Amino acid sequence: MNRKTLVLPAVLGLLAPVLVACGGSDSGSGDGAIVVGTTDRFTATSDATAPFDPAFAYDTGVWNVLRQSVQTLMRVPRGGGEPVPEAASRCTFTDKASESYRCTLREGLAFSDGTPVTAKDVKFSIERVLKINADTGAAGLLSGIDTIETQGEGEVVFQLKAPDATFPYKLSTPVAGLVPKGAYDAAKLRDGFQVDGSGPYTLRAETSGETVDKIVFTRNEHYKGDVKLRNDKVELRSFDSAEEMGRALKSGEIDMMTRTMSPEQIRDLNQTPAEGVQITEVPGLEIRYLGFNTKAASVKDKAVRQAMAAVVDRGQIAGQVYGSTATPLYSLIPSSIATHTNSFLNEYGEPSRAKAEKILTDAGVSRTVPLTLHYTTDHYGSGTKKEFEALRDQLNATGLFEVRIEGAKWSEFRPAQKRGDYPVYGLGWFPDFPDPDNYVAPFFGADNFLGTPYVNNEIRERLIPESRRAADRTAATPAFERIQDIAADDVPVLPLWQGKQYVAARDGLTGVEWALNTSSDLQLWELARGNA
Repeated sequence: MNRKTLVLPAVLGLLAPVLVACGGSDSGSGDGAIVVGTTDRFTATSDATAPFDPAFAYDTGVWNVLRQSVQTLMRVPRGGGEPVPEAASRCTFTDKASESYRCTLREGLAFSDGTPVTAKDVKFSIERVLKINADTGAAGLLSGIDTIETQGEGEVVFQLKAPDATFPYKLSTPVAGLVPKGAYDAAKLRDGFQVDGSGPYTLRAETSGETVDKIVFTRNEHYKGDVKLRNDKVELRSFDSAEEMGRALKSGEIDMMTRTMSPEQIRDLNQTPAEGVQITEVPGLEIRYLGFNTKAASVKDKAVRQAMAAVVDRGQIAGQVYGSTATPLYSLIPSSIATHTNSFLNEYGEPSRAKAEKILTDAGVSRTVPLTLHYTTDHYGSGTKKEFEALRDQLNATGLFEVRIEGAKWSEFRPAQKRGDYPVYGLGWFPDFPDPDNYVAPFFGADNFLGTPYVNNEIRERLIPESRRAADRTAATPAFERIQDIAADDVPVLPLWQGKQYVAARDGLTGVEWALNTSSDLQLWELARGNA
């Protein structure tokens, strides 16, 4: 086995990835396509009939499909950092208050059918998202827009309701993707799995009933943008389990596998790699947490949520279930992002039954608290069930709670969570963009991702707007620190752990270290066969 360290640019203070390599072999699709495996499942249901519509999609797996085929005005570079122009040739704030943002489109920009992309298409695409306002919460990223003005064929100006230094990041997300008016209704979602855009690839989905088996990405000959394609075709194959995906990699049926590998796979590939397979650790900003429906009877009392925060042993969960792939997290903002504070650790200290009992007693809660913890069985990997079994056992061992757990497929789980059916539920968060704002506003802002009934006026009306006024993001630190402290006291969410991310690939595939960025964005254009 050949072991080497791969030096990449530092991203948000994280360590550079480590590459572990072994012998070589040929693999992949018979037609020359690079084949990538994933456990993400793409399904059209009665609750989600338009999974690939940018106005509806708000999930990392689906966004990773859209990033290949739908172009945005801006994009986050391969190694992270501030957004750079993509469909635009130039974008900038035209005022010191960060309320007016102007973009100039690239010359010759066209959709995949050759139709020119104009400023009117930009206006149509983004106003469509805001008009449809899907219940997934995706439109919330763009809700700060007041008006969109076009100037000629190639200029578009966004007037914002309030200063927002993070707006360029929001224009880099698929919800701001550009779509042609002829293919998308201005007031209605587009059902099914077809996608039309001006991104680096065209898309064709192969399905079994309402579920996608494989997505074929083919180089878009009309593409003009900042991305440099290193291949002509990539297939994204969806597997039912990490184990099935791993077998396909070892046999050469696929060239690379990505989210979500199991903790056991990652451990085994690091300790005893399969011949011809290499594993790469990539900087990641994933977090996992418990969310609460704060109107539900069982957790409406803040003391119940606080008592849970006082006894949950994050270190045991991370070590017992995820090993070296996870570390305990004591705030919604990961420890690798500036402005992070260990607010939950500061508030509750190490796990303590005595402290939890006192919290409940002082609040007049004298009986054992019955709870059901809900989790998704097929969205975050095989470790999720083990994680919730560990949480159940920890809480029950105190004698203060009587906990059961209940799992559901993502296609059922997410709609039920949005409806408020679950008092307590587990979710993961892969940031839309690498700024602390994206670990705050999607949880506590208006039109938030969770659809939570929890509202804190200080956070929503003062602290979030205050943080967005700071073009120098370090100047927003006091606002973010205060938000984290409020969250630790009110416990509308309970952060559990922060994860690392990994990619495994067969020898002969290059660009693997860039296949995922810090926000878990899949960058298939970086992959190629042969020497790096």
